[in-house]
Amino acid sequence: MMKINKWTLGLAAVGLVTIPTVMQAEEKPLSALQTLVSSTTISGYVDTSADWTIGNSHGNATPAGYAFNTPSKQDGFNLNAVNVMLQKLPDEKENWAAGYTIDMVYGPNAVGYNTSVGSAGSDFALKQAYVELVAPVGNGLHAKMGTFDSIIGYEAYHSYKNPNYTRSYGYSIEPTELTGLLLQYAVVKEVVLSAGVADTANAGINNRSFLAPAGQPIKSESDKSYMGAITLTAPDSMGFLAGSQLYGGIVNGFNTSAFGTGDRSGQTWYYAGAFIKTPIKELTVGVAYDYTSINGSASGWTVNSTPPPPPAPAGAAGGPKAWLDAVSVYASYAATEKLKFHVRGEYAWMKDGMANYLNKVAGSGQSVGLADKIFAVTGTIEYDLWANVISRVEFRWDHAADGTSPYSGSARNSCLLAANVIYKF
Repeated sequence: MMKINKWTLGLAAVGLVTIPTVMQAEEKPLSALQTLVSSTTISGYVDTSADWTIGNSHGNATPAGYAFNTPSKQDGFNLNAVNVMLQKLPDEKENWAAGYTIDMVYGPNAVGYNTSVGSAGSDFALKQAYVELVAPVGNGLHAKMGTFDSIIGYEAYHSYKNPNYTRSYGYSIEPTELTGLLLQYAVVKEVVLSAGVADTANAGINNRSFLAPAGQPIKSESDKSYMGAITLTAPDSMGFLAGSQLYGGIVNGFNTSAFGTGDRSGQTWYYAGAFIKTPIKELTVGVAYDYTSINGSASGWTVNSTPPPPPAPAGAAGGPKAWLDAVSVYASYAATEKLKFHVRGEYAWMKDGMANYLNKVAGSGQSVGLADKIFAVTGTIEYDLWANVISRVEFRWDHAADGTSPYSGSARNSCLLAANVIYKF
């Protein structure tokens, strides 16, 4: 291989000498590699917090049961998650464009998120990994194949994308990631349709609905989960409402994380939400409704139970045996470019075995406090003083509205004061 010194390179740069053609040819493979790598972006964040459960002298073994609020996070400092994303978006100027996304998460918020990577207690999760293809069909048909985020929900896994630090009960019951094929098509700029098929309806790369624990009824080898959604965006002609969005979606399939003793026909999630701009430029509001139902005997719902639950009693099969509704209302006000205020109010109500099922899902195997009726209010102050840093203080109140005392110390109320600092890169 020919070599060339820095002095010759400098002369070539100002046109005083010419690099031999053979040398230029040898440099082409490296140039092609550099072009490929330069089109890939690297991004991510480090998410930290300090959580304090107020007014509890009995320990915090059963905190409020929303996602990621585990007992081990109470009354101390936390590293929540570290995210690294590699991504190459398809070039929209090309007729046949292609790209990819690799989305990796480390830390406590990754534990139990995707048990297909490592063990169930692993603190690493491959959150997304898919190939994205664009075909010149009409306005452009987008296809994602691999593991991708669920298509329903108001809030996101990545905390910095949400107005509040803590998650809602609606988020806590939604599917998180799916492995399959997702198609997206913009009929017009204001109307986007999504439809897809997946192996199962819950997180877990390469899950199969027919691979059930010993003693459980199995599904057909062809059994799959299905999803669909529509997004409507208000056009510029609608004045202050321009950019507002209305969203509806459904996911239906078999959840391999929850095994029942009765009919295992699966789980269904319905979602409807809206993000609304107001005549006050600094004020935006939102609303979200989640509903999920599970078929099977309520008493038999566990999470990957070993040994499996006993056989279902006669007549237990058929119909939704457990369900949960959750309604959330959001409001955000940007006082200045750096200072923002966020408020969320929510109400969740559930039936039969859903509390037991959600307890283990929300707590990643740890006990959390849940009632059949829950009311919660969350207030967040965000002040972004440093570049690339989201810093916020949040107060949250959860109340058991069914008269029970599910929280630590046999309390009907759980109050959390938290500080959240996230660096994005």
